[in-house]
Amino acid sequence: MTPPIVKKLADTKASVIQPILYKSVVTIYRVFAILTLYVVLAGVLAYGFVMGFYALNTSWAAPVILSPSDDKSLDFTEKLVTSRQTLEDLNVDKKRLEGSVDEMNRHRAALLALEPELKAAIIREKKHNQSSGPQLLELDKQKRADNLKTQAVMEQVREVEATIDKDLAVGLITKGDAATQRAALNQAQSSYTDSKINEVLLTDSVLEKNTTDTKSLDVLDKQAELISEIAQLDIAIAVAQKQIHEEAQQIDRLKQALTTAKLTPYYLIVSAVGNAYFAFVPYDNQGHVSTGAAVYDCYLNMVVCKKVGTVKQIFSGEEHATHPIFRTDIRGFLVQLQLDHPESAKSKTVFLSRKPLFF
Repeated sequence: MTPPIVKKLADTKASVIQPILYKSVVTIYRVFAILTLYVVLAGVLAYGFVMGFYALNTSWAAPVILSPSDDKSLDFTEKLVTSRQTLEDLNVDKKRLEGSVDEMNRHRAALLALEPELKAAIIREKKHNQSSGPQLLELDKQKRADNLKTQAVMEQVREVEATIDKDLAVGLITKGDAATQRAALNQAQSSYTDSKINEVLLTDSVLEKNTTDTKSLDVLDKQAELISEIAQLDIAIAVAQKQIHEEAQQIDRLKQALTTAKLTPYYLIVSAVGNAYFAFVPYDNQGHVSTGAAVYDCYLNMVVCKKVGTVKQIFSGEEHATHPIFRTDIRGFLVQLQLDHPESAKSKTVFLSRKPLFF
C-alpha cells in the first residue's frame, strides 16, 4: 500500500508536468503551422514571381532540339529530294528540247532553201513546155503526114515483093538477087514500123508538153508536201519553244524554292555535318534578337546566369510552340544558336542579349 505522502507528491508532480507538456505541444503546433504557412506563402510568392517574370520579360527563348528523324524534318527531306529530282528532270528535258529545236531549225532552213529551187524548176519546165509543146505538135502532124506517104510506098513495096516472087519462079533472077531485094524491102518495112512507133512516142511527148500530166502532178505533190512539212516544222518549233519557256520558268521557280529552303532550319538539320542548336523566340520577344547577340543560361531559369553562346542566324518562317511556363500555344520563329556549352540546349529557357536579373 502506497504511503499517502508519496501519492501526494506524485499527484503534485503530474499536475505540474501536464500543463508544461500541453503548452509545449501547442507551441510546436503553432510553430509548425506558422512555418508551413510561410513555406506555402513563399511558394505562392515564388510561383507568382515566376509567372509575373515570364509575363513581363521579353528576352527569353526556348531551346529546341531538332532531329533529322522528326516529322517536319522527314517531310522537308522528302520535298527537297522531290524538288531536286524534278529540277534535274526539267533540265534534261529542256536540253533535249533545245537540241530538238536546233535540229528542226536546220531541217527547216534546208527545206526553205530547197523550196525556191523547186519553184524555179517548175517555172522553167512550164516555160519550156510552152515553147516546145507547139513545136512538137507541128512535128507530130508532119510525122503523121510522112507516115501516110510511107504507107502508100509500102503498098508499092508489097507489089514489088510479089514481082520478085514471080521473077524468081520463072528464073529471071537468082535466089541471091531475090534475097537482096527482099532484105531491102524488109528494111523499108522496118523503117516504116519504127516511124509509126516514133509517131506514137511523139504523141505522148505532145500530150506531156501541152497538158498537165502525171509527172507534173507528182512534182506539184512534192511541192505541196514540202510546204506542208515546213508548216509542220513551224508548229513543232513553236510548241517546243513554248514548252522550253515554261520549263525555264518552272526551273527558276524551283531554284528560288530551293534557295528559300536553304534558309530554313530544317535544311541545316538534314544537311549539317555537325550539331546544330536552335531556340524558339516568341514574336513578343523579337526586339532582343539580333545576329551575334549573347545567349545566357540561368539556374532556376532566371538567376545566376552565365553566357553560353551567341545567336548565329535568324529564320523568318513562322513556327508554333507551347509556352515553357504557361503551357499555352504561342507563335514565333526560330534562331540558330552557336553554343559553347551544348548542355544549355536542354534548358527550359535561355535569355538573349542580357541577363534577366542583372546577375
